[in-house]
Amino acid sequence: MSSKTNSSSNKIDQYRRRLLGGSAAAVAGLTLAPGLILNTVQAKPADQAVSNKNRWGLLIDTKKCADGCTDCVTACNTEHGLREIHGPATDAQWIRNVTLKNKSTGHTVNMPVMCQHCENPPCVDVCPTGASFKRDDGIVLVDKHICIGCRYCMMACPYKARNFIHEVLTDQLPVAPRGKGTVEACTLCVHKVDNGDGTTACADACKHGAITFGDLNDKNSLISKKLEMTGGRQLRAELGLNTGVRYQGL
Repeated sequence: MSSKTNSSSNKIDQYRRRLLGGSAAAVAGLTLAPGLILNTVQAKPADQAVSNKNRWGLLIDTKKCADGCTDCVTACNTEHGLREIHGPATDAQWIRNVTLKNKSTGHTVNMPVMCQHCENPPCVDVCPTGASFKRDDGIVLVDKHICIGCRYCMMACPYKARNFIHEVLTDQLPVAPRGKGTVEACTLCVHKVDNGDGTTACADACKHGAITFGDLNDKNSLISKKLEMTGGRQLRAELGLNTGVRYQGL
């Protein structure tokens, strides 16, 4: 690779860090019950780069997802300023409710599906400008300033988790900048992560306790404890993407 290409790549990487950059979270232990430790998340200075010490993710227990419940979808729409058009539908879906049915038994499962924040994201592999990228802490994002709207990432995503914005948008929220002609998807509430909130809008809104947010790299986090005790499955595990979102009850 030429020195000119290396210089360009370094500038893009530095720009992403300044724009979306956030912090790797520092953690302090909090005892919840005998044998169970939950780490509370605290923010670091905004100019401190994220770190691969953390791997943020979600665990979704489909057995707790109630039929017809859309609280997680509504919370996501509200948190990120996704607009309602002709009723409950929005101009984009960062999280959507999916019903799976076993044709042989008739058994159905309801669950939310969003960007799976893959360790090896296909969307990043096919992006010609580097607009799609993965932070060191596992969160997959889109840099709207260099997205050219080619939609290669939408075709590459096996979870249909990305949206293309066709219209001019107004009244955007500072935490979720959006733009016509660009692609977007679930950001795992990156602004809340970098603020040290220790939760996402969907997890916070779920009154059934079906969604758990946390650090997959921390063996003492609640999400890791649950995965250790009851396990969790990846969607399309055969693809070898090592997703940051795991499911129980499938």
